[in-house]
Amino acid sequence: MTISMEKAAKGTAATARQPGFLRKSYERLGPGGGIAAIVLLLIVLAAALAPLLAPYDPDFPDLLAALNGPTAAHPLGTDALGRDILSRLMWGARITLAGPGLVILLSTLVGTVLALVAAWCGGRVDTVISWVLDILFAVPGIVFALISVAIWGPSLFTVVAGLAVAYVPYVARVVRGAGLRERNLPYVSAAWLQGQSGAGITFTQILPNVQPIVIAQAVSSLGFAVIDLASVSFLGLGVQPPTADLGLMVKSGFDSVLRGHPGEAISAGVLIILIVWCVTVIGDRLTTTARSMR
Repeated sequence: MTISMEKAAKGTAATARQPGFLRKSYERLGPGGGIAAIVLLLIVLAAALAPLLAPYDPDFPDLLAALNGPTAAHPLGTDALGRDILSRLMWGARITLAGPGLVILLSTLVGTVLALVAAWCGGRVDTVISWVLDILFAVPGIVFALISVAIWGPSLFTVVAGLAVAYVPYVARVVRGAGLRERNLPYVSAAWLQGQSGAGITFTQILPNVQPIVIAQAVSSLGFAVIDLASVSFLGLGVQPPTADLGLMVKSGFDSVLRGHPGEAISAGVLIILIVWCVTVIGDRLTTTARSMR
């Protein structure tokens, strides 16, 4: 009885010494990454809670209040149609975060599967997949978005589809290299001798070990996806007015700059830069951590 109680006490003490989620995250991200994560979390929360927090309807025009500067009623002023800039930033951040997030999710899923298949099969399969990835990698992502818009018309989903195809090689090339390295390690040979299938080894043994690299690459690519999606919206080929979108706000605020009212363009541009900075810093820290785990 005494021995059991001592073991239980030791187990409880060991559990208490284990670092919590927040401490582990801070150790992985460091001070700079931690600040970036907090800022990004605040932006995500503001965007997610926009229906509750936004003071005005983002699409409701008030021509009598057009191009007003910052006031108590409109902390960031109004645009050329009298719409509240703060409300449009909060609603526009939803699309600016969700669109690139969907691009990275789709490209990461497809790219990871192709990379692991190429790494495991090797030979002609690896050659063909690598050849296709090289072709996709040679074409700028925004070109795929423009081709998608030309075929199916301007909308958020057509741009997301085009960019998702363009971002597949960004993930696949990195994961393929990691998969080739893992394939030659002893634990893979041991699993093969135990009778596991190639698919089973690939997705139950190799995939968990390359997961940190997959996540780091996905987060690092998110910043580029934000810029590409905002660029397409700025060209008027993505999200269509009057929907609030940061790229569209930069475009619509561009004309107001010439009339001495740069508030809309500056606010949207700064928020885009802030989002890209946050995901870039976090991605760099995750990449460093993934490399140290090899």
